[in-house]
Formats: sequence, structure tokens, C-alpha cells
Amino acid sequence: MSKTRILISDSTNPWFNLAVEDTIFRSMPSDQRVLFLWRNADTVVIGRAQNPWRECKTDRMEQDGVKLARRQTGGGAVFHDLGNTNFTFMAAKPEYDKEISTNIVLAALAKLGINGVANGRNDLVIEDEAGIKKFSGSAYRETLDRGFHHGTLLLSADLNRLADYLNPDEKKLQAKGITSVKSRVINLNTVKSDINHQQVCEAIIEAYLEHYDESVTAEWITPENFHGLPTFSDKFAVQQSWDWNFGQTPPFTHRMDERFTWGGVDVYLDVEKGTILEAKIFSDMLDPYPMELLAQKLSNLSYNRTSIEPCIAALALEMPQYSEQLTAFRQWFVTQID
Repeated sequence: MSKTRILISDSTNPWFNLAVEDTIFRSMPSDQRVLFLWRNADTVVIGRAQNPWRECKTDRMEQDGVKLARRQTGGGAVFHDLGNTNFTFMAAKPEYDKEISTNIVLAALAKLGINGVANGRNDLVIEDEAGIKKFSGSAYRETLDRGFHHGTLLLSADLNRLADYLNPDEKKLQAKGITSVKSRVINLNTVKSDINHQQVCEAIIEAYLEHYDESVTAEWITPENFHGLPTFSDKFAVQQSWDWNFGQTPPFTHRMDERFTWGGVDVYLDVEKGTILEAKIFSDMLDPYPMELLAQKLSNLSYNRTSIEPCIAALALEMPQYSEQLTAFRQWFVTQID
């Protein structure tokens, strides 16, 4: 049996692809190396230690049907559409070497007439008259006995949509974790106009096999046929869960304030694992009791509009004398959460 395995995903579901990647990485034999090629339909992929509410416009994503996917590796938030090609190189130690996998990608692009270079920030770039532009970002994961290097290549992505989902409104979030570093980016179709996913996959496979002097046939991975990957179903369930994508967010504090006709409010939320551990609402309204009661009710709710909005609406029904104030507060407050 060949030491080398090449897998290509037929799915554009990010939760499926990330679950396949993680399952293969955990279960691959110690004497095997794997190349996995894949792409995602409209998705924001965040790093393992990132805060989605800080990095993304989660309300706009929900409205437009854009998925959120948290990966196992660190690094920043990226937007994927079908104009991206993603690669993952996996190997046991001591063979695992991210410099080798980077050079394989560069060699593949050279076959297509694209002269890219690696820079010091785990990125691949090209230089034109406007300066240095990034077309690929990478992240890495290592355990005691193995490692992987994965990254994305911008072929023909809709770069205008980056701002739709990745540049959040400024919020008073005191977040622990990693904040994305924004870079100037470029699509490779500005260099080679007819570049596409299949072409790039074929070039990477060719460069990969040349480097290792191997000859193997690529295997297709689909939701109907994932080659009996052990524990895949459990991993897929976790990968698409709210608990993983939102609940794994590092602890943070969200402070917000607003002034209404009946008084001002100053709200502090302590959030951990996507749950409001404690809420404090300070107000100069003449009778602050409804805000004090609301703060108690917000504690232990999930930090999302779906949980919070009905909670405030129910309190407004319980306390009709404060319905006007609570309704106005609710309409403002839910826009601050997503």
C-alpha cells in the first residue's frame, strides 16, 4: 500500500470538509502522508481562539445564508466562496515540514505561470506595480507525532463580500483571543484569467507526486462516501454545532450604552462559552426595577438574539406598565448582540 494518499472533497459544506480534515488527521497511520483538496461555499471560517461576534457581522451572515465555521487551527478570520481552493498537507513527524508543503504549492502555481513567493507571515504573495498582494494564507496544527498545514488560495473570490461579513461594526467588546490582521489581497485570475479550482487541484497533485516521486490515484470524498472514516459522524455533528462554532469563544465582556426618552442604560455582559454568565444594567430611569429584573433573567442565556429577544418580550408582557420601555430596550439591544 502506498504511503501517499490524495483526497479531493466533492462537498462545499465547510462543516463536512473541516470534519473530514480533522478525522483524517487524528486517524491516519503514522507512516502515511495525506494531501486533502477542498473548497467551501459561502462561509466565514474563524480561527480556534477567535470571537465570531468581534470578527463577523453575524446578523448579515444569517440573513444571507453564510455559514460560520470554527477550524482547529489558529490565525484569523477568512471568507470562503467557490472562488477559493483550500489545501491540507498532513504527515507524521519527523517528515512533517511546512516549508516543503509551501514549496509544493508554489511549484504547482509555477506550472500555471504564476510566480508567487512566501513571506514571513505564513502568507503567499505576488508583487505587481501596486506593491505586494496576498493571495494565500495558512495555519498549522501539530501534535506530538504529526502535523498539518492548511491554507486557502484566492482564485476568483468575490473580494467585495469580505467587507460584508468580515469587517464588524465597532463594538465595545473586551475580547480575549485572536483578532484578525487585515491584509491587501488579490485574486490569481488577475494573473491567469482562466484559472479554476480543477486546474489548481491538478497542478498541486502533480507537484506533490513529483516531490515524493510517487504515483497514486486521487480518491473522492463525498457526504455519501467518506471511506468509512472512524468517528466521522460524531465529528461532523460537533463541527456544525452552535456549541463549537459559537460556544467555544474565549471569555469576553460586552459593554453597550444608549439613551432613550425615559432614561439611559449602561449594559455589561460577561460571556463565557457563548453563555451570559452575568448581566448588569445600570439606568437613571425613574424606576430601575424592570432593568434590574431583566439583568437577572439574562443571566445563563445564550449570547444570541434567538434567546434574548423572547426573554425581553416575555418580561414586557409580565410587566405591562413597563412595556413601552422594555420594548424600546429590546429593539435596540438585539441589534447590539448580532
